[in-house]
Amino acid sequence: MLYNLFRPLADQFFLFNLFRYITFRSGAACLTALLVSFLLGPMVIRWLKSVQRQGQPIRLDGPERHIIEKKGTPTMGGVLILFALTASTLLWTDLRNLYVWAVLFVTLGYGALGFADDYMKLAKRNHRGVSGRTKLIAQAVIGLIASVAIAYTTRGPLGTSLSIPVFKEVLIPLGVFFPVFGMLVMLGASNAVNLTDGLDGLAIVPTIIAAGVFALIAYLVGNRIFADYLQLNPVPGVGELCVFLSALVGAGLGFLWYNAPPAKVFMGDTGSLALGGALGAVAVATKHEIVLLIVGGLFVLETVSVIIQVFWYKRTGRRVFLMAPLHHHFEKKGWAEPTIVIRFWIISMILALAGLATLKIR
Repeated sequence: MLYNLFRPLADQFFLFNLFRYITFRSGAACLTALLVSFLLGPMVIRWLKSVQRQGQPIRLDGPERHIIEKKGTPTMGGVLILFALTASTLLWTDLRNLYVWAVLFVTLGYGALGFADDYMKLAKRNHRGVSGRTKLIAQAVIGLIASVAIAYTTRGPLGTSLSIPVFKEVLIPLGVFFPVFGMLVMLGASNAVNLTDGLDGLAIVPTIIAAGVFALIAYLVGNRIFADYLQLNPVPGVGELCVFLSALVGAGLGFLWYNAPPAKVFMGDTGSLALGGALGAVAVATKHEIVLLIVGGLFVLETVSVIIQVFWYKRTGRRVFLMAPLHHHFEKKGWAEPTIVIRFWIISMILALAGLATLKIR
């Protein structure tokens, strides 16, 4: 909004010229989201506690200590992330940019679905909310709409093609199947982050790291000079997502202040589904879907652990892991929660560096 208001006045007042630069608006968006989170966090937590007398329902089949240590902690903290992220994004982005609206549509759509899921869990006082089938259908519809919008905005062969990292000239044309592919990326990323969100601070930091990496990718891909230098496929206009992702980093850091062990609030599906969907949508828009598999490798690992556990248990009646997702396996082995969380953060950082390396290796 501020860009649209002050950019036309840049020639009249030199300070307004700053609004032309994505780097300036990205930094401002990050700080704005962080400030909003700090200011509203205590009020949001008090409100959530007042409407959730018993806090988030704890799985009885989960690690035993969760029943004692996490009982009474409110959930739905994702509303704080979404409010700070959305307010900052609308304030600092170019509101004429269709990529921003497509990614916001996915983020808020998945967030609304997660909110409904959290609400039903609280109402029923168990960990089963919206049915899995209903959730997948809703995610698929939202993802399809966003993918079509992204393909339309990108235009040309690149809009419906899959870019392969490292191989600079390889584009796999997907044609009319691209929206389905894009939808699967968003749906998969959303549910992967959701599965990872099981310990205090475990999901939000890898999300912040991934958002930071993709903020850089969006900036480079959206700038033809940098894209040509690095031999990337340029996507004009997608650089504006750098502002959105910077706001996500700020909102995530603000939430982490209250989610750090011992957590005062959980993000719930309201936050995890939305954040994963946002990362998936950005990956589709920047044409770096495969790089998301690397940067978000921790989320992939957690998801694969669940798939392996379910598949093998149905086939043999035995478990591969003591408990899935993977972080619960290490809890069962006796690892302390901070040890698991910090080591998973380190893994996420290593994978982020590996993902960044693909930008230069050609």
